[in-house]
Amino acid sequence: MLGYLRVSTEEQAASGAGLDAQRAALQAEAGRRGWELELVVDAGHSAKDLNRPALTSALARLNARQADVLMVAKLDRLSRSVHDFSGLVKEATRRGWSVVCLDVGVDTSTPNGKFMATVTAGIAELERELIGQRTRDALAAKKAAGVRLGRPQVLPMEVVRRVVEEREAGRSWQAIADGLSADGVPTARGGASWTFSSARAVYRSQAATALRKQSEIGEPFPSR
Repeated sequence: MLGYLRVSTEEQAASGAGLDAQRAALQAEAGRRGWELELVVDAGHSAKDLNRPALTSALARLNARQADVLMVAKLDRLSRSVHDFSGLVKEATRRGWSVVCLDVGVDTSTPNGKFMATVTAGIAELERELIGQRTRDALAAKKAAGVRLGRPQVLPMEVVRRVVEEREAGRSWQAIADGLSADGVPTARGGASWTFSSARAVYRSQAATALRKQSEIGEPFPSR
């Protein structure tokens, strides 16, 4: 039988983190069942799909009937996709070899084990989708509350000062934006075209607020 081990990052592969526990579990189960164990390892590979060197080689050997069992310590070491895992189980059944996942009690050599394999993979995928949805909901709530997400936008101080001075002089947002665009001044995102809203956003920024406060107390605007 083939015992499959996997860790997901190069750091884990280098340190051996996670591999020792998987190896010990596989060796203990093989000993209990009296199976001859050969270990195959994918170090530094994710489980986003089944395209991993050691796993691809192991599956080829199983399909060629050079081994009859693929055993893993944990289901997520083999696959995180219900589609991929279900396909692998179907392939194993068609080709005449078995899949054993120790952490969830899956053993596809039995009818109940085949059913549990599909159910377990489905639950794991549902959990990941729920986590993803909670993350998206949290980000949406922050955005709705006005929290700026992503990397802060940074403009040269002279551009901020120009916007503040022109607005304080009574120019409209559109006139300020048109002037910046005409002079080839890049926007905070590196664009070439300013809009009234982007000029207004600069005026309302923390940097611009600090400049206006300095002006109110009679301090000169900093040049940089």
